[in-house]
Amino acid sequence: MTNRIAFGLALFLAVLLALNFALGLEWHIFWGRKFLELVRLLAFWR
Repeated sequence: MTNRIAFGLALFLAVLLALNFALGLEWHIFWGRKFLELVRLLAFWR
């Protein structure tokens, strides 16, 4: 189950990043920072 969740999140992030570059937006910096904050929060609770 955990692998499915991780795969789903990775797929979602890949699609989001591809759309971001395709549309010429610069949200990847914002989303990258938010993702790193999430990883740090999860590492803290682990």
